[in-house]
Amino acid sequence: MRNKRLTFEENCTKLEKKEKREVWKLNTEMKKGISGSTLKLIAISAMLVDHIGAVLLVPYLTAPGNWTQELYDLYYVMRMIIGRIAFPIFCFLLTEGFAHTSNVWKYALRLGIFALVSEAAFDLAFEGAVPAWGYQNVFFTLFLGLAAMIIWKKLEDSSLPKVAWIPLGLAGIAVCMCLAELLQTDYGAYGVLCIVTLYLTRGNRLFQVVAGCAALWVGDYLFGMGGSEFWAPLGLLPVLFYRGRRGLKLKYVFYLFYPVHLTILYLLSLILL
Repeated sequence: MRNKRLTFEENCTKLEKKEKREVWKLNTEMKKGISGSTLKLIAISAMLVDHIGAVLLVPYLTAPGNWTQELYDLYYVMRMIIGRIAFPIFCFLLTEGFAHTSNVWKYALRLGIFALVSEAAFDLAFEGAVPAWGYQNVFFTLFLGLAAMIIWKKLEDSSLPKVAWIPLGLAGIAVCMCLAELLQTDYGAYGVLCIVTLYLTRGNRLFQVVAGCAALWVGDYLFGMGGSEFWAPLGLLPVLFYRGRRGLKLKYVFYLFYPVHLTILYLLSLILL
């Protein structure tokens, strides 16, 4: 009996050691990749560069006598390359946030509130007046992208057969895309398409990135973006190294940074231009 008991205890110890090794291996793999907070900081930095170019450099460049090839090259790098990196990352983070949030309705409410709060700063920075109804900030696009994912998920979890809920889900996505166009949100239907594509392909990271790149390029053509999003797929390269780790707690950083940095850029434009 003693030998059997020792054997049983030894087996338990071996199982515990194996479990600990598996946990250590998983933690090591996660640490090797990029965290969610790192992705968020990359996107925020790229967005800041883009908006500096839009709010400060473009007005100066287009003023009489200021145009030079060097300044135009700087504009192109800031807005057409670095600036295009931000939105795809924000789209990806939105799908991750939706997949892991404990309360999707609070998530949607938060996006909606900050869409309204940020609009005045957005209008001042890009239009120089409040209100300016011709162009709405990116929070509205993210909100509609989230709405499209909610519709799809609710139908997917319903008791409806696939032949019924898939067409309804596609119709719901189409409605959100149409609303983005009607409201003239930043990126419009193109933005909602990119969000939904990344969400529907999230089961395989490599396939998700490839599909996201295709959506960015095809959408650029379909929605008449004029090739302005050619470099946008670069934003999905860091996503390949994301391992699901949250990283630093930056939950409200983007929400607050967005209206604050636009307000500062507007004030700087009044002083410098």
